[in-house]
Amino acid sequence: MFNKIKSKLKNRHFLSLAGNGAMAGLSLITYSMLYRLVTKVDMGNWVFFQFSFIFIDTIRTGFLQTALVKYYPGASKERAANISGSAWYIGLMLTIIFLVVDAGAFAGLRWFENESLILFIKWAGIAYLLTLPFNVATWILQAEQRFDKILYIRVINQGSFILLLVFFYFSSHRNLTLQYVVYSYLLSSLLVSVVCLLTGWAQLRALPQRTKECTREIFHFGKYCVGTVVSSSLFKTSDTFIINFMLGPVALANYNLSSRLLEVIEIPIRSFLATAMPEMSVAVAANDYGKVANIMKKYAGMLTLLLIPVSVVAIVFADVIVGLIGGGKYVGTEAANVFRIFMLFAMLNPIDRFLGITLDMINKPHLNLYKVLISLVVNAGTDVIGIMLLHNVYGPAFASFFTFIAALIYGYVLLRKYLNFTMLGILKTGYINLKQTVYDLIFKFKLARA
Repeated sequence: MFNKIKSKLKNRHFLSLAGNGAMAGLSLITYSMLYRLVTKVDMGNWVFFQFSFIFIDTIRTGFLQTALVKYYPGASKERAANISGSAWYIGLMLTIIFLVVDAGAFAGLRWFENESLILFIKWAGIAYLLTLPFNVATWILQAEQRFDKILYIRVINQGSFILLLVFFYFSSHRNLTLQYVVYSYLLSSLLVSVVCLLTGWAQLRALPQRTKECTREIFHFGKYCVGTVVSSSLFKTSDTFIINFMLGPVALANYNLSSRLLEVIEIPIRSFLATAMPEMSVAVAANDYGKVANIMKKYAGMLTLLLIPVSVVAIVFADVIVGLIGGGKYVGTEAANVFRIFMLFAMLNPIDRFLGITLDMINKPHLNLYKVLISLVVNAGTDVIGIMLLHNVYGPAFASFFTFIAALIYGYVLLRKYLNFTMLGILKTGYINLKQTVYDLIFKFKLARA
């Protein structure tokens, strides 16, 4: 019995889900603490820093993550070392470029007045450097499907951040300032990066084994992916920038609380994407596009059906959820209703995400880029219009619906040119696989009890 449970816990699907679940859970705990312990203005400034930094970090992510997951699986030992070393080289070059740009902005810091921008310019360069090793380690481990080690990285990273926040809170006589939040973030990033370097998970030793050909290959594939990832990040951060400058940091704090609650939806989506991408890569290498379509339909369909009851529960209990995570000062604000609006169309998220990643995996990253660019333009335009009409955060919340619909339709039309599937087929395949999974679980449960 124990061995059966142990084998299930080592399953890559479970470990991927556990890793993303742990990250999302710890992230919610972190933000729940921050929403309670810092002022709304400081919280708004921290949200701006986080989203701005994520946007900069997506440039590295775009160049390296999908390329590593595509080229690394199944590679020989020598080829794998070439890929890892080339990825490190590109990552270091991008980091150095940003450090130079940030140093120039820091030199002219006196010309800036916005507190959010000043915070970003002061600390983003250091954060960019400190997060490089554990980011590279995570991408390589994803390509190797070592989700157990990814779980360790995420727990160490987010767990140390929480512990440092608690330490600074009590050491500063229960006065957690924005400066202490930044220190906690930087120290936790340093800790997890050191762990990844010492354990060899980051494979820094492969840097001398990079080749010009491999570097060029990753760069040329990544240049489309970086456009996709940066545009996707802009799609997410455009809300942050527009709300921050049109409505202010307090409104941004309310809106971000609702966005953070969507981490519950991201847990299974990220987990299924992490396991589906290597499967798709192998199928594409075998020129089996029918299998690629089946993988996409299976995961996207199952997730969509699973999210329907989750969305209903979230809509009904939105006020309670906001109170639990954000604390009393966010009860009665727009946060709960914005969360409800998000959950109305959250079930569209899995299909939209899988349409995009499948375009990448069948060597059509430029088409996924066009899809994300359309999302970005629609989102930014409808955000501004929504705020001008409603003068509150409901504007950008309603705008997100039009963004998702535009992306879904465009992605569906594009992918249909290369794969044989229908929207109804996605749901049907998802239902069949979900039903079979439930039957298997019931059977195994009965067998274990016998």
